Amino acid sequence: MILLDTTVLAYAVGSDHPLRDPCRRLLEAHADARIEATTTVEVIQEFAHIRARRQGRDDAVRLARRYAAAFDLLVTTPEHLDHGLELFERHPALGAFDAVLAAVAMDRGADALVSADGAFGAITGLPWIEPATDALSQLIHPR
Repeated sequence: MILLDTTVLAYAVGSDHPLRDPCRRLLEAHADARIEATTTVEVIQEFAHIRARRQGRDDAVRLARRYAAAFDLLVTTPEHLDHGLELFERHPALGAFDAVLAAVAMDRGADALVSADGAFGAITGLPWIEPATDALSQLIHPR
C-alpha cells in the first residue's frame, strides 16, 4: 500500500510544474489498479484548504470529494497521533501534520509514503519516495 501526501494531490491538479505529470501518473496507476494507493481524511481536508485559497471553494470541494471517493481512506487513531507527536519532537524540520501522516505510514506498514516534502527523508524507518524518482516508477506495475 502506498500512502499519498497532500503534495501529490495538489500537484496532480495544479498548474504546469515538474511534479505535475509524475503525480498524475501515480493517480492514474491507482485508478487502473496498477498500484494500491490511499490517503487519510486529514490529507483530503488539507488539500481542500490549500486548493480553496488558490482556486476557490467550489473547485476545492469538487476535487476533494473526487479524491475522497477514489480511495479507501485510512483512519488516523489516537495511537497514530501519539507516535506522530514523538516524531514531531525528534525532527525539527517536520511539521506536526506531516509527523502524524508519517506515523500512519509506519504504523500501517505502508510500502511507501509519496510526498514532495523532503522533511520526510529524515525519518529512519519511513519508506519515503519523492514523486519524480525512479523509485516511484518501480512501484507502478506496467499495464
